[in-house]
Amino acid sequence: MPKDAQAMLADPGPDQVYREALNAGTFQIQQCTACSKHIFYPRLVCPHCGSNEIAWASPSGQGTVYSTTVVRRKPERGGDINVAMVELDEGVRMMSRVEGLPPAEVTIGLRVTARLVEQGENKQVIFEPAGGAQ
Repeated sequence: MPKDAQAMLADPGPDQVYREALNAGTFQIQQCTACSKHIFYPRLVCPHCGSNEIAWASPSGQGTVYSTTVVRRKPERGGDINVAMVELDEGVRMMSRVEGLPPAEVTIGLRVTARLVEQGENKQVIFEPAGGAQ
């Protein structure tokens, strides 16, 4: 096996780096140093230009709900939840949920702010209406 391939196998993958940063309390996305575009979901190669020169960047945490749906659940299972595709101001989209509003009141175009929450033993990114709960 070539040395470059061995080094790649020894390094943690971008998904692991992303998860470890979240669990340490830091939300990061990638940015290609060749074309300057932001990237999410973590990858080894830029999907825009094919470069492997990718760095980690701290996003603003601001975004807009791109699409949304309500997942219906029985009250004893926690009740209904919102699932949303949020487009960050950096131009990438990520699936998450919006808290701070009833699930059916989350609308396309709603401005939101990211925050980290505990989910079991890990942290994850969720969003709330910009300016707090409404």
